[in-house]
Amino acid sequence: MKVVMKKSDAKEPFSWTFQDDGKSILRSENYKEKRSAVNGIESVKKNCDNDARYELKTSSNGKFFFNLKAANGQIIGTSPMFASDAERRAAIDALKAKAASATVEEA
Repeated sequence: MKVVMKKSDAKEPFSWTFQDDGKSILRSENYKEKRSAVNGIESVKKNCDNDARYELKTSSNGKFFFNLKAANGQIIGTSPMFASDAERRAAIDALKAKAASATVEEA
């Protein structure tokens, strides 16, 4: 697993994506400062092994996704849409198993 940190020309240019085997598992909001994005990555690593931090959701089109939340209830990251609950569960399991040791790459 790796974390890809990106910088764009947007007003809030920094964002990140946790990826496993080239697939997106969790993405961030946009951050104004790089330090805030790094803090978000650290928060994922800290909270990803706690089942209570996962909010399982179903979109209006029937796809499955999840939010990972911090202890204060704030959303740290959101997953992509998955076709099945099993795919969503596999993504959560991968995040739990690998996020803490994920390397950060800047794109």
